[in-house]
Amino acid sequence: MSGTGRNNDGRGRAGTMVSGLAVAVGCVLFLGGFVWAAVVYQPYTVPTASMSPTVKPGDRVLAERIEGADVRRGDVVVFTDEVWGAAPMVKRVVGVGGDKVVCCDKEGRLTVNGTPVDEPYLSRGPAAPGKQAPASPQDFTAEVPRGQIFLLGDERATSLDSRVHLEDAGQGSVPLSAVRARVDAVAWPMNGMIGRPASFAALPGGVSAEGPLPLQLGATAVGAALILGGAVYGPLAARLARRRPPVGGAR
Repeated sequence: MSGTGRNNDGRGRAGTMVSGLAVAVGCVLFLGGFVWAAVVYQPYTVPTASMSPTVKPGDRVLAERIEGADVRRGDVVVFTDEVWGAAPMVKRVVGVGGDKVVCCDKEGRLTVNGTPVDEPYLSRGPAAPGKQAPASPQDFTAEVPRGQIFLLGDERATSLDSRVHLEDAGQGSVPLSAVRARVDAVAWPMNGMIGRPASFAALPGGVSAEGPLPLQLGATAVGAALILGGAVYGPLAARLARRRPPVGGAR
């Protein structure tokens, strides 16, 4: 057997080993990212336009399962409350326990404990020339009890939210225990991540941290690339090794 033949066999075996390792690591990343996301996130379909334009009716969203203690102002949450109906609902948290939520100030903004909050995500109605439409068509004031949250839709003209329940006990607020999950992304159509509003960051408690979904998607994508690349590289390396021209004599 020639020395070149042995070298070619060695290169072929090395290519097969690299290929197998890439596929194995890829499987771990792909399956790990997928399973991790399945454990952390739950899909929901949004039934109404109350959260437009952030989330539109019929959108399929991914919501991270969280405890009530993890809720922060600005979060878009999925919750279930008997007073509001038995079905899961999606709204934005604008006030937490101890807050005084008022609308609207002279510039039409929502205020939380006297601090104006700019809400670029809102779908605003018509306004007078040179002015911005108010954050709510109707003025209101609410004091949020401890352990509760105050919720509004982003489509303030039509959303049935905490404003509708202001005469109820708790002035329209919902218990933290009613929260099931926090919406992190619109999966279909693929509109991407739902960011945390910077306007609430200056208030005590700040905003919630970004969810792990980008990391999970990254792991899944890298895993898929390794599986595909490894599957292609092994046979390609073996074929190239067999085709390498002889350069040494036989022994």
